[in-house]
Amino acid sequence: MALHTLAVLVDNSPGVLARVAGLFSRRAFNIDSLAVGPTENPEISRMTIVVNVEGHVLEQVIRQLDKLINVIHIAEMKPATSTSAELLMVKVKNSAEAKSLAEKFDAKVVDESDDSITIEATGSPEKLSELLGSLKKIGIKELVQSGLVALERGATALSERTLEIQSVSTDTQADYQN
Repeated sequence: MALHTLAVLVDNSPGVLARVAGLFSRRAFNIDSLAVGPTENPEISRMTIVVNVEGHVLEQVIRQLDKLINVIHIAEMKPATSTSAELLMVKVKNSAEAKSLAEKFDAKVVDESDDSITIEATGSPEKLSELLGSLKKIGIKELVQSGLVALERGATALSERTLEIQSVSTDTQADYQN
């Protein structure tokens, strides 16, 4: 199986995330990572979904997502033509070794007390996994990690290209919640 990153533009309205997650659940597709947030357009949200599937199943996932009424557009973010990152915040015992590891991984200390420090790092899942492996030796007290987010390289935004192709005006989109 292979990891695939999907950028999904959706209406920014209540219930859309539940419908997308429900689709994956009903079809027994596993989501490896999910990040959702606003876009430059307040009426559109962007989901970045990482799935571990092969060709035919990936096509099936995309077709099923495309059938959801609040989904505006879906694009696969290919590693060669996109850039991606995750965010990690981890609380560990305050020590010189922890601070040294933060520096080594280009992370920053965002909170410090006598007993603990909180380190914030961004990067590839592999980089963050390596950092976590190193910090485990010190003792991780708490951690939180975002899902992967990705953008296509170049000047054109996915939303611009999508809305232009589909001739969609966000001013006239209907509310499909009810």
